[in-house]
Amino acid sequence: MAEENQAGADRRLSIVKIYIKDMSFESPQSPGIFRSDDWKPNINLNLRSAWAPVEGDLYEVVLTATIEAKDRDSDKVLFLAEIHQGGIFEIAGYEKDEISALTGSFCPNVLFPYAREAAASIIQKGGFPEFVLQPINFDALYLKQLQAKQAEAGKAQAAAAE
Repeated sequence: MAEENQAGADRRLSIVKIYIKDMSFESPQSPGIFRSDDWKPNINLNLRSAWAPVEGDLYEVVLTATIEAKDRDSDKVLFLAEIHQGGIFEIAGYEKDEISALTGSFCPNVLFPYAREAAASIIQKGGFPEFVLQPINFDALYLKQLQAKQAEAGKAQAAAAE
């Protein structure tokens, strides 16, 4: 019991740095799009995250948000915004599977508000109405990804057994 408490005391999880790694914005239909009062685009959001060890107990996590607005009638791209929100996290004293959960769920959850603000700002500066990304449940997304990997591994085992 004392060993478990000692192991838990050696665990560290902290934010070292948060930064924008890359950001882009395109508005291929401007200025013509601004002459229309009818603003009802189809919005497509694609979120993904990736992580890599930096050195020692430091890990870089990058949350990428791609937001594409298309005209409902013509399917022309009205704007395309992409934000790569990065963070360096110190993660020490955790097992490999715990590090995977932290970098796949906790860290993207920390980065999301920064990516949301950057997206709202760049879209508004592009001349478009206010844009607000709704909250995302990164725990559920991580679990879904984990289940998909396990199902894929199960299928591979079943195919190998045949």
